Amino acid sequence: MNDQEIQDIPEIIPLLRSLAKEIGFDMPCDLLTGNLLRSLVVSKPGGSFLELGTGLGFSLCWLIEGMDNNSQLTSIDNDEKLIQLVIESFILDERVQLICMDGALWIKDNPGNKYDLIFADAWPGKYEQIDEVLNMLNPGGLYIIDDMLPQPNWPEGHSEKASKLISYLENRLDLRLTKLNWSTGVIICTKV
Repeated sequence: MNDQEIQDIPEIIPLLRSLAKEIGFDMPCDLLTGNLLRSLVVSKPGGSFLELGTGLGFSLCWLIEGMDNNSQLTSIDNDEKLIQLVIESFILDERVQLICMDGALWIKDNPGNKYDLIFADAWPGKYEQIDEVLNMLNPGGLYIIDDMLPQPNWPEGHSEKASKLISYLENRLDLRLTKLNWSTGVIICTKV
């Protein structure tokens, strides 16, 4: 078995790679993580999904590919330029809602929303407002974060911040945690 041999990579990935190079976007979702996200979304038919940190849409395309016709996905990013590139690059339907807004404000304004899977790939929901975001998970819902192994673009002191987050998640009684020393470092939490 070779986990690097990924089948059915979304057709839009080469376009996204080209756009990323063109604009200097250096934070794409790893193919391994994307493939995992797609598999986890498939396990939640008719699910409600939240992505915090749309970026250029690398993880978005995997999430969409995993969704069935009755699923809904909300993806949030505060960068208008990136959101516009996603709108121009993707063929989106009514199942997908893109929101250009500061994630922290969106979380504050939507405390009653509930999701079956949350991919937190931005500071809000990962390093900030984590309690509020975890409260948005349905029982059996999945909270997923990546980039938990040291990354070349981490600022000084970020390693300690990541360690504190891992410790915090490990000590929550309402979560069951799986740490994967794989891809960029993935953590999957399931809400009890």
